[in-house]
Amino acid sequence: MKAANLLRGKEKTVFTPHVDTGDFVIVVNADKVRVTGKKEEQKTFMNFSGYVGGHKSENVRARRARHPELLIERAVRGMIPHNRLGRSVYRKLKVYRGDTHPHAAQQPAPVKLR
Repeated sequence: MKAANLLRGKEKTVFTPHVDTGDFVIVVNADKVRVTGKKEEQKTFMNFSGYVGGHKSENVRARRARHPELLIERAVRGMIPHNRLGRSVYRKLKVYRGDTHPHAAQQPAPVKLR
């Protein structure tokens, strides 16, 4: 995914693996994300609280209805390092349900995905 590479700074000439050289990434229209095949009903996300009966699971359709930003946030989170550097990089990801966001003052530049 392009967002993970932009967060890490992999497309920059000054990229260093142990330094956070990436940019902030703003993702809009998270509710319009598409999945292929039968993932809408078959892919499940599981959560366990640690208590008896604390197992919860939901599919992509239920998650999109409840909180569509999580679909993108969790996908990108799995693509960045799982350490202190990854946590600092993950904080620079901003995902919004619709096409409006509060970062207009920073003049974000759109990135073509394909």
